[in-house]
Amino acid sequence: MEYPRRDVLDMKIKNPYYLIAGILAVLFAITHAWNGQSAVLPILHASEIALDSEIIFTYVWHIITAENLVYGIAFICMAFQGERSKIRAVAWLIVSLLIVRLMVILGITAVQNVSALTETVVDSVAIVFYVIFILLGIRMKPKGLKDSKLLSSKR
Repeated sequence: MEYPRRDVLDMKIKNPYYLIAGILAVLFAITHAWNGQSAVLPILHASEIALDSEIIFTYVWHIITAENLVYGIAFICMAFQGERSKIRAVAWLIVSLLIVRLMVILGITAVQNVSALTETVVDSVAIVFYVIFILLGIRMKPKGLKDSKLLSSKR
């Protein structure tokens, strides 16, 4: 007896840009957690900072790690989705959050110590590349519809 082929088993990458963005986000989550546990948080624990402030700093650090992991899982799942209109809003929302994150990083650093902006270059470049891959994924047209007037119409 032959079973019908199911779409669930047809796991083709529909959007490689989202896949790259998802992998980057998971890597960012891993490196953020690792950097926090090995470099940042031990210094915080050894300092004379109040315990309440230490707790707040620690959970804020891990919130960013968790966000990166959730974004990564979302983009990896979205990379296999064929219906782009349903996921485009999610991609735009995450792009908006990442741009706001970058603005907060740069703004607070500039206000607190403008000369420390050079220390944000790696994080800033990583966020910009991440956003570029997401935007490429948003703009990617489905195969077979590349010349479609529906996709190229201005809204």
